[in-house]
Amino acid sequence: MDLRQLSYFVAVAEEGHLGRAAQRLCMSQPPLTRHVKAMEAGLGVQLFDRTPRGMRLTEAGEALLKDAREILRMLHGAADRAQRVGTGQRGRLDVGLYGSATFGVVPKVLARFSQEHPDVDLTLHYAQTPAQVQALRQGRVLIFFERMLPKDPDIQTELVAREPLAVAVNERHRLARQKTVDVASLRGETLRIGTSPSAAATVVELCRRHGFEPHFAPADSDVIMTTLLTAIGTDVALVPWSITHVHFPGIVYLPLRRGSGASMDLYCFHLRQERSPLLAAMLATIRAMHADNGVPGKRP
Repeated sequence: MDLRQLSYFVAVAEEGHLGRAAQRLCMSQPPLTRHVKAMEAGLGVQLFDRTPRGMRLTEAGEALLKDAREILRMLHGAADRAQRVGTGQRGRLDVGLYGSATFGVVPKVLARFSQEHPDVDLTLHYAQTPAQVQALRQGRVLIFFERMLPKDPDIQTELVAREPLAVAVNERHRLARQKTVDVASLRGETLRIGTSPSAAATVVELCRRHGFEPHFAPADSDVIMTTLLTAIGTDVALVPWSITHVHFPGIVYLPLRRGSGASMDLYCFHLRQERSPLLAAMLATIRAMHADNGVPGKRP
């Protein structure tokens, strides 16, 4: 007895007639009759009583019908699950993130992904580079969101968001009462940024465009620590706009004056040779958010 025979048996049992079952199965009646007889011979029991009005299940046939339906249901379910996993519609996606990527930008990406893929379980992992790259290579995560980019040749990177820079100052700072901050007003201030080389290069270029060299405090471990230290000191932090979603007591966030063009980039990265359908689905969500002008991290 095989799965094909089971499906034939269920059709005959549900139709109660060989002719109607054959029509339902898109086959002629003689081979269907042979399959039913072969099943009965193989099991050594009679599954149907033949009557002038059609086929009626015996007690053995009733017992088999219940199990046959369950087997076919499980088979169809397994095929559906395999197809959904294979197309990135089902499964578990392990996502890594760090620092200010956890605020504003990445939650929007993950929320949209979950809406589009409700049967995919998202699991988040918080870790720094180089632990991120190690996690990728060990298969513990499929994708990371970060501002610092690894330079390993087996890592593929992609831009997620280009966020405007904001100024974070202690509420007692001289700039705290302004609505916007002109870059030139930062001359003479001690500036704090995270450890991202690209962020440092952006701030240096920004300040030079306004006629002065920036003075930096020692680099902090991440943008969250940068902002926290600003709350207890007199330095000025230049942070991505997403960090403004986080309330630190004593901190005031101010936008840079329009036209400054200053921004901080957020990237995702993954193994270059990774072919997971789940990863492909996440990358498709990220790209779609750009295409439909729903760029994450965009300041309102």
